[in-house]
Amino acid sequence: MHIPKMSVVEGVAEKHPRGLYTLFFTEMWERFSYYGMRAMLVLFMVDSVAHGGLGMSDETATAIYGLYTAFVYLVSLPGGWMGDRLLGAQRAVWIGGIIIAIGHFTLAIPSLQTFFLGLVLIIIGTGLLKPNMSVMVGHLYPEGGARRDAGFTIFYMGVNLGAAIGPLVCSALGEKINWHYGFAAAGVGMVLGLVQFKITARHLGEAGRHPNRDVDGIKSGGFDKAWYFVAAGMSAIALIVLLVFQGIIHLDPVALAKNMTYVIIGMGTVFVLGIFVFGKLDASEKKRFLVILLLLLSAAVFWSGFEQAGSSLNLFAERYTDRETSFQFIIPAGWFQTLNPVFIIALAPVFAALWVWLARREMDLSIPAKFVVGLMLLGMGFIIMVGAAKIVASGSKALPFWLVTTYLVHTIGEICLSPVGLSAVTKLAPPRFVGQMMGLWFLATSLGNLLAGLFAGQIITDGVAQMPELFMRIALIAFISGAVLLILVRPIKKLMLNVR
Repeated sequence: MHIPKMSVVEGVAEKHPRGLYTLFFTEMWERFSYYGMRAMLVLFMVDSVAHGGLGMSDETATAIYGLYTAFVYLVSLPGGWMGDRLLGAQRAVWIGGIIIAIGHFTLAIPSLQTFFLGLVLIIIGTGLLKPNMSVMVGHLYPEGGARRDAGFTIFYMGVNLGAAIGPLVCSALGEKINWHYGFAAAGVGMVLGLVQFKITARHLGEAGRHPNRDVDGIKSGGFDKAWYFVAAGMSAIALIVLLVFQGIIHLDPVALAKNMTYVIIGMGTVFVLGIFVFGKLDASEKKRFLVILLLLLSAAVFWSGFEQAGSSLNLFAERYTDRETSFQFIIPAGWFQTLNPVFIIALAPVFAALWVWLARREMDLSIPAKFVVGLMLLGMGFIIMVGAAKIVASGSKALPFWLVTTYLVHTIGEICLSPVGLSAVTKLAPPRFVGQMMGLWFLATSLGNLLAGLFAGQIITDGVAQMPELFMRIALIAFISGAVLLILVRPIKKLMLNVR
């Protein structure tokens, strides 16, 4: 397994190279399990019961997919808080990984109840793991600047190395042999990540080892009453799951997904106001906090389009793409999910080097400008899908070229926005709130994923005749959002107070 040399971005790992390797490989295996399972999820839900699937409608399956991916990021908000205040990032990652592994093995049990229970466990575990992994990368490079951007980009390659391998293994097992073998393979991947993390965690040093308890006036080693809130929350989740399994509470996934959009917006608003009013921010922190909010809104728009990959674009690959090869082998639809991470692996070193090269010459694009580029490329990708959808509407299957090109354009947009956004949050956030700010980043991603599931249900269920128009709507939303942000680039740079 080849890992890019750190010289690709000069000096990026001078201080903590082994610590970066620890996080790289841990995240690689976690993403193997997450994306391996995600590539199969919608396909498994819509597959007939006779073939081992759940036999759900497209609208229900994509709504569940949107809820699942949304909750994965939504739970990152309390997960970041727990890492900050109660556990420390290292312990949060360890516990979260164990819960994720149990969740994947639960999915491997062929039962509707274990399917939903497995999703709940993966959501809880990922909520603990995701924000705290990113926090530790930030801790390794406290000096900030372009070097931290490059460090996050290298870390992002670990994310995508696992994301590239996971669908190849899990989708092949799931689509060709048995869906539950694919889910079990995802569990094995997470176990390997846990073993690696435990063996090499010493290289992280003090990064994320302890919670920030002194900030809240709690003596080290003393009992934090915040644990009562954690116990209450876990008890509430267990009770809801039990009532659903007993049939006492009946859930409509589509209606729940629509209502959750308002819940997430409300949660974000309350949380933001709480920090802004009661967080004792000074004038400079308030200005940077406003920048974070603008970036979060832009990210939510981006993910609402980008995350069509696992739902509408995944079903497009399965139903409307010519996947038969000259070797009489039909490519599993889930294998198209590996295109995005493969492109990132190929392009991330180029962009990491580009950011450093531009910074040395004082030509680096600002953080908001990179977001503008990401949104514009998202729109261009869906313009390509409009062409593919017109071919399908005419009665023919689209060649794989259309999806490959779309994923390539979207990948470049993601590189411009996602690792830069993660780095920006750690640089702009007050140190005492960095984990919770990372949770807010994932809250925006949660909203985007939820909207993506709802959009996907509309795209698929409205039929092929309406597909070009619906893809065009997503493209226009991306273009308009990018244009608005472009107008605001200069004012945003002033609010950032020379943070680069």
